Amino acid sequence: MLYRSTRGTVGANAPNFSDILLSGLADDGGLYLPTHWPFVPRETLNLWRTLSYPDLAAEVIGLFTEGCIDLETLRTMCREVYSQFDHAAITPLVEVEEGLFSLELFHGPTLAFKDMAMQMLGRLFEYVLKQRDRHVTIVGATSGDTGSAAIEAFRGRERVSIVILHPHGRTSDVQRRQMTTVKEDNVLNIAVEGDFDTCQDMVKAMFADEKFRNECSLSAVNSINWARIAAQIPYYIRAALALGAPDRQVSFAVPTGNFGNILAAWAAGQMGLPIRKLCVGSNRNDILTRFLLNNDMSVHKVEPSLSPSMDIQVSSNFERLLFEMLGRDSDRCRAIMQEFRQTGHMAVPHDAWKQTRENFCGLALNDEKTLKAMARFYRRSHYLADPHSAIGLAAGEHYREAGIPMVAAATAHPAKFPDAVKKATGISPGLPPHLADLLTREEHYQVLPNDLARVQEAVLAHRHNH
Repeated sequence: MLYRSTRGTVGANAPNFSDILLSGLADDGGLYLPTHWPFVPRETLNLWRTLSYPDLAAEVIGLFTEGCIDLETLRTMCREVYSQFDHAAITPLVEVEEGLFSLELFHGPTLAFKDMAMQMLGRLFEYVLKQRDRHVTIVGATSGDTGSAAIEAFRGRERVSIVILHPHGRTSDVQRRQMTTVKEDNVLNIAVEGDFDTCQDMVKAMFADEKFRNECSLSAVNSINWARIAAQIPYYIRAALALGAPDRQVSFAVPTGNFGNILAAWAAGQMGLPIRKLCVGSNRNDILTRFLLNNDMSVHKVEPSLSPSMDIQVSSNFERLLFEMLGRDSDRCRAIMQEFRQTGHMAVPHDAWKQTRENFCGLALNDEKTLKAMARFYRRSHYLADPHSAIGLAAGEHYREAGIPMVAAATAHPAKFPDAVKKATGISPGLPPHLADLLTREEHYQVLPNDLARVQEAVLAHRHNH
């Protein structure tokens, strides 16, 4: 399996999976995608229904690592990674209302869906870096959950230094402390005075600085790294198979920030999974819903909300979908993305928008409506949902159709957002035993201004100290 950039042509030396795993972002600023989508026949989907989650994940990821990592090695990795999750089903399905299911993706070590892919990434990096005898510096931006999942996956690894940027004062206490209480010396946390888009822009700028990128051997684990998306595809296939696919269509609703999680569901459809609808759930930062309803992809100011992981205006992974909707025309994709960067408005051609609308729908909830949704699902079904998951469930409830299962991705454990959950339901969700003392642990992080040079200095110093 070979890969190409959304902003470049397919060259004679197209990179393989190991290449793009370590590089993350393409040299031309684009995002990597496979040169073709692997198709999974119905017979194979039916066979996959009998597999455990780790073995199914190995089969799916193996389609994208072909030529780099063999299936038996992947199987061993997946079995070890998912043995750390605290639910036997790994990704249990809970029927919240008739025909509306919650796909619980928060049973990993940091209580968020990011663990599903990030724990695999830690093992994949370790394998490839050892093969190539290399050391890399991972730099990532987080709006809440990605950072803690990345730190948990890479803490203490000899061949990796990791730096995570988060917006100062804009994550929940639990989210921040899951990052800042880690003591391993290969971990650096930086709180940037700005919002998530500020942090994300800094990461992109560091990758765009060729001298800095090479000096630090930069690598990315945000969802701009294709391996993250590849490792998220299996749970959509698993859920659909449990509900009757491939003989039955299934719809998915996903609370969406950076567009990576729902893109993985779309990718499963490209591979042959019969998907009826993909529903984007947004909070008050509703750029994706505005785009889907009115072709309005214009950046507004990021506003803090009860669902901070979705406090995003520039959804990086949307570029991958745009590239596909433009018929894989990299020149058009590059021009549109460059104009978007300059003007804050993405001029998506009408035909591409119309094609997107055939696959996607959107619903946005402000904080008040989010609390009402949380209260409603608890009152009706005794189902405790965090603010992000409640938005996904509400989007699923809004768009479900008779006879077609609607699966909403539950992306975070309620205990990650205890104040919002208590306000909505009166219930104070407790942290699991392994995190019970989290709020009393010592924190370690730097607060830096919105100054790229200052942040780069800190990254360089960390690189040289580890």
